[in-house]
This record gives sequence, structure tokens and C-alpha cells, in this order.
Amino acid sequence: PPPHNTHLASEPIETQHVDLLFKIIKENPSKTLNFTFTFNNVASSPYFPSARYEENGFAIGMQPTDLAANCESLDEWLMSMQNCWQEIAELFSNDPEFLGIDSSIAPIGGGDGSFVYFVKKLGYSFEQSATSRLYTTITHFIKENNPKPIGLCGMMLPCLEDDELAAEYDQGNFSIERNIFLSLHSGLGIDTYPIGIDENPERVVEILELIQALSNKYKKPLSTRFVSDGKSKIGDKTNFENQYLADCTVRAL
Repeated sequence: PPPHNTHLASEPIETQHVDLLFKIIKENPSKTLNFTFTFNNVASSPYFPSARYEENGFAIGMQPTDLAANCESLDEWLMSMQNCWQEIAELFSNDPEFLGIDSSIAPIGGGDGSFVYFVKKLGYSFEQSATSRLYTTITHFIKENNPKPIGLCGMMLPCLEDDELAAEYDQGNFSIERNIFLSLHSGLGIDTYPIGIDENPERVVEILELIQALSNKYKKPLSTRFVSDGKSKIGDKTNFENQYLADCTVRAL
């Protein structure tokens, strides 16, 4: 079986690395959800497939977008998260195996599970939010106010796991460039991003080379997880048959 992640921070990226992705797409496409390329990855995050072992123990991560359900402002949501982190830290304070809290924002599904849904509730369009201080405000808070940080502690933008974000992708509002831009200042990389079975492998190499260069330049953990249903070409509507992935019309990278 393929590894959960392949670390590529320092070695030259070649077609053989991308061949692994296309091999998974061809032989067991559902496993693309379980595989990512990582760059300057950090240890002990509880979030797969970026998780990397360093020491025995356990870390805790949440999908905290639900905590925004009754919040009317960003500050309310941030404080709600901080209260949860504090409660978790106190609950496990005497457990020697407790490594810490990965305070990453990990959206899932639609409605209150969607980060983009909350963005719109705050009065932003997704396009507007991308060039606002919203994302940097969030990521500064989750790094600085976590009582016991470990792991990634960043903004996840899983294209097809956040239903509202998948809809933005379908409308052409979440291009690979916008994804990389948001990842560079606030996020953790390219995540559950659709790829056509007929995508040019050389194009994937180019993108991985850029992510590697940006990760090394800014000493920032980034990852790249492309997903495929094993059938859809560029221009086709996907059929993942997976409760965690929204279907979409695949665009060229």
C-alpha cells in the first residue's frame, strides 16, 4: 500500500513522484483521499494524511467550524474555540501522554460545518474574503492563543470537503492560484483538490515544484492532496460516492 504522505521538501521533484499519484488514481482512486505530498511537515498532528510520528502520545484536533453556529461575529467564534482549547488542556493536563492541541481549522460538509458558509454569514463574498484580513486574523489567533500547541495549527481549505468551497470551485472562484495564495499566508496547502485522470503529469510536477519552493522560502508546512474518482476527465462531473467529498465538474489545473 502507498504511504499516507511523501515528504518532498529537499529533493528534486520528478515525474516518478507524480507517477505514484497517478498509480493510486488508476488502481484505487478512493485512496487519493488518504495520500498527500508534504513539504516541511511538522510532527504529531492528529490530522491524516499529513500526520507524522515523532514520539509516543496523543494530540487532539477538532473540526471547529460548528462552534460558529450561533456566532454573529468572528470574535465570538474565536473565543468559543479558545474556551474549548482551554477545557481540553485542563482536562488532560495531568496525562503524560498528552502532546497538545492542533488548533487547525478543519471544515467538513455544509451549513455550520463549512468555513465558507461562516465567511458569507459575516457578510463577505468568498472572493472578497480572499483579499481581506480575515484569514490572517484567524491564523494569528489560533497560533497565539492555543494553550498547548502542537502540529500544524493552520487554516485548512479542503476544496471538496467544504461543500460551500466546492460550490465556489464549480463557479471558477477557487482556482489553484487562489488556493496557493490563501495557503501561503494562512493555509496549509492544496487539499482534496480535484484532478482529472487526463491531467498532464508535467503540470502536477510544476505545481509541486512551486509548493516546494514556497514552503522552503517561508519555512512553512504545506501539503498537496489531489483527489480523483478514477473515471472523470477534465470537464466531467465527478461521482466520488463518498460522504466526505462533494461532487464537482473537474477543471484543468
